[in-house]
Amino acid sequence: MSDKIKNIVKSEIINLSKEISNEKGQIASKTLAQNDAVSITIFSFSKGEEISTHESNGDALVSVLEGKAKVTIDNKEYLLSKDDSIIMPANHPHSLYAEEDFKMILTVVF
Repeated sequence: MSDKIKNIVKSEIINLSKEISNEKGQIASKTLAQNDAVSITIFSFSKGEEISTHESNGDALVSVLEGKAKVTIDNKEYLLSKDDSIIMPANHPHSLYAEEDFKMILTVVF
């Protein structure tokens, strides 16, 4: 388990959307950091793909890089587009659904 950022070039300007591609019928992910305090992952969702309702023991910040997604927290739905962000609070049920192909960066703070 690394406590530093990995799987991405450092000391260069990057476009996070280009770090992961959309694949039809799939959800893809690329972990950038993972330790006991934080997890940072880039995701791409094909239209119609979803992560079903679950809970996390950390606050999870979703920031949409491209496309549109429906985020449900405690049975309340939110429609997010490029540049929108929302925090899914720790220990609250939440889910994500791709309204269209979309990419996000997920930062979970434990």
